[in-house]
Formats: sequence, structure tokens, C-alpha cells
Amino acid sequence: MSFFFDILQTAYASAYKDGLKKKYNTPKIYHGGKTFDLSKRWYVYYSYAHPQLKNKDGSPVMVRQPPLTMSINRDYKTKEERLYHLGVLREVVLELLKDGYSPYKNNFQLTSESLQYTANDALDYALDLKNSTLSDTSKADYKSRCNQFKKYLEQNHLADQSILSVTRQVVNTYLESIVKKSSARNRNNTRIVLSALFGELVDSQVIPKNVVESIKVLDTKSASHNTYPLEVLEGLFTYMKENDPLLLLFVKFVSYNFLRPIEVCRLKLKDIVLSQKLLMVQTKNKKKGRKTKIIPNIVIDEIKSFDFSTQEYFLFTPTGIGAWEAKETSRRDYFTTRFRKVKKRYNEHLKKEGKSIQLGSEYTVYSFRHTFITLLFRKLRKEFSYTETCDQLMLITGHSTLKALKEYLKDIDAELPEDYSGLLVI
Repeated sequence: MSFFFDILQTAYASAYKDGLKKKYNTPKIYHGGKTFDLSKRWYVYYSYAHPQLKNKDGSPVMVRQPPLTMSINRDYKTKEERLYHLGVLREVVLELLKDGYSPYKNNFQLTSESLQYTANDALDYALDLKNSTLSDTSKADYKSRCNQFKKYLEQNHLADQSILSVTRQVVNTYLESIVKKSSARNRNNTRIVLSALFGELVDSQVIPKNVVESIKVLDTKSASHNTYPLEVLEGLFTYMKENDPLLLLFVKFVSYNFLRPIEVCRLKLKDIVLSQKLLMVQTKNKKKGRKTKIIPNIVIDEIKSFDFSTQEYFLFTPTGIGAWEAKETSRRDYFTTRFRKVKKRYNEHLKKEGKSIQLGSEYTVYSFRHTFITLLFRKLRKEFSYTETCDQLMLITGHSTLKALKEYLKDIDAELPEDYSGLLVI
């Protein structure tokens, strides 16, 4: 046993010498001396190893950093109040130091001013910055998720504390509560929003590190937008052609141009250049701007006779081309509901024909995008390698990165293996 401890001691001494020694002293509180003199300036202080200055033995010189007070001395006049708030401040500083913060390496400087941002104020500030890059739909989503997080912070007495007290653990606990109440997908979407807001705070020097981006994304698989069976697709298109041709055209823009339903709702006549067979569509993120896509002839033939004289008209309204004073989410919801009603009637039509298949809630307008990307992928795959297929498909679907496209193809099960019966023969 003594041999083991000798080895352990030697290893520890070596590691200590090689730099595992803490680069900082644990933050402490100066509280006016033994008498807790309230007339004096109370503060949190700590020392940090200077990256260049060395002692005679080669160890770094520990340099006292500027004291941190926030507005505690001004706002709190009793011993108990000051000790409590300085205690919170001390814990925040300690967490930052443990997380790798260095007053010499980080662009972010830990000052009283930076610590004065409360969680509420910082999140409002970040949301205001982020709004300039978001679509109207995303703005509403970001605001809702931000407000829900602020409500959680308030319930846990963190809303009026420094934004630096909102640690990775705090955010992760909140995200775990979302999974329990709803779904992993909702949790992941909230994580995206919070990470974007904390990223804005890093860029603005309010916080030194985005504590959200290191929180892992949970695996999810959507079951709400199933790919349509091929034996149903032709009949469904025929039914819409006879009963709701406008809805069919809407669906064709989703199917053949691989647009999201809300992107189709955004289309105005000015976004379509018939002579060049192009359309410009606003992406989910305004920062990425508008994306240009070709319009295949199968769609051009449907719209070439339209009157394009009033360029500000929407391509799709309840009655066709025209003005529509409604938010884009309301416009999307209108066509979603319209399709749901048509699908219900189509199911009744299938029953009358004695067919057993029924289209449930998992078959949506968005499902057409999944379906036709899958069809196109499998046709291309017959001639090209997986990589070549993805390269060609990426130009058509409009995915911003190859990684995003591959993840999408994986989610919708676009590629399936060949029959493997022969491998099962004993």
C-alpha cells in the first residue's frame, strides 16, 4: 500500500510542477473588517497567475485583480444584505474561473460593469440584437422561448441576479424540464434559441463564454410528417386537381420546388422571374438572405399564363393571386387547415372505393417535401455514388450545408438497404 501512495505522491508532484496548480486564488469577500464596517467599501477580490511574471522558483506571480462590487454598497445598507449579494457574486466569479476564464487571455474583461447585467436585462438585450436577423415567424418563436426561460429564472430567484449566475447547469436543468413536459424536439429547439441569445452576449462582451453551446442535442425522430405511399400519391393529386386545384398548385410548389409551406406563403409575384425560370425565397434566417432556386418546367407550365402585372400580390391567397393582410404564420395555417379538410374528404373517398388505406395526421403538406426529396434521391442514387447524389441534391433542395442535407436524408429514411435475405441463410 505504501508503494502505491509513493507512486501517487510522485505523480501528483510532477503534475503540480507541470501546471495543474490552480491559476487563481479562491475569490473572497472583504466585508469592512472584523466589525463589518458598513461605511467602508465591501467587495469581492481574487488573484490570478500572471502569464509572464515569475517568482525566483519559476512559479507564476499571483496578481491581485480589480475588486468587484457591482452596486452592492450603494443598494444594500445592512450586513445581512451585503453578505448575501456579495456571496452570490463570489460564487459567480468562482464558476467563471473554474470554467477557464482568464483576465489575461479572454477578450472579455470581468468588471463590475459587466456583472451589473441582470439575467432579465441581458436576455432582453440579446433578443433585441438577434431580432435584426430573424424572420417574423422566428421573432415570435424566439420571444416566446426567451420569455418562458425568464419565467423559469424568476421562479428560481435568478432573474434579477447577474447573467453570469446563469450557468450551464442552470440552463441544462431548464432544458430537462422541457423534455419532461413536452418533447426532446421542443427541448432542442429551445436550446437553439438560448444558444443564439448567449452567443449575442458573448459577441457584445457581456459574458465570456456561451454556456449553452456545449449542451448536447438530444436524438429525435419526427413522426409528424410521414412520407406518402406511392400508391396513394397519384390518386391524391388527381383528387385535388378535381376538387381544389389551387391547393394542388400550392402542394406542387412544396413538392417540386422543395419549399417549406411557409416559404410558399411568402412568395410574391415579384419573387418569380418567368423569363429565367427562377424564384427568390426568404430563408428561415434573414442573415442568410434570400435564396434563388430554379422553377422546373412542370411548375412553369402551371403559372406561365398568370397575370404578373401587380408585383406586390401574393402568389397564394384563399382565392388565388392577390393581396392578403395576414401574418405569414396565419397564411401557412390557413393552407394547412385547407389541406386537412381535403384529406378528410379524400379518406372518405377511399373508403367508398373499398380501399383500406387512410391518411392520418402524420401525413401533412410538409410530407410532400419529404416524399419528393426521397423520390429524387433514390432515382439519382441508381446512377451515382452516395456522395455524388448528395452533391447534386444539395443544389436542388437548397440545404445550406452538406451535413444538414445528410442529416435530413437520414431523418426521412431516404436511403434503404438492398434486400439482405441472402445474408440470413445459415
